[in-house]
Amino acid sequence: MTKEQAGEAVAAMKKASELERAFSTYWDMLAADLPAPTSEHRFHAVRRFRFDYAWIPQKVAVELEGGTFSGGRHVRGIGFETDCIKYNLATADGWRVFRFTTKMLERDPTACIGMIRDVLAAFDALDVEIRSR
Repeated sequence: MTKEQAGEAVAAMKKASELERAFSTYWDMLAADLPAPTSEHRFHAVRRFRFDYAWIPQKVAVELEGGTFSGGRHVRGIGFETDCIKYNLATADGWRVFRFTTKMLERDPTACIGMIRDVLAAFDALDVEIRSR
């Protein structure tokens, strides 16, 4: 890890929202056997778009949508439109983006984490199959 990457990781940890800290805690509890995600991964070469969490080799990402019931940025005009652009660019580049709201994570963290586990497991199975050929 470069000094720049380490600095970005520390900055991301300091800025982490309560929702992001909750996701990290659930990931550590429910998926400790899987690789930890990279936080605040910048995935686009031109736009400054970042994923909240990403498993870069598998192109799997998580976006946490806070403020959905309080009129937060993600549900207001320009914020919603910018998110649509972001997710479309990610999909066009082959990313699988999972979006979770605060309520989704509170109601059933096992299901949220389970979706990601299943996709990562499928990649692992494919990797094993390819290496065994």
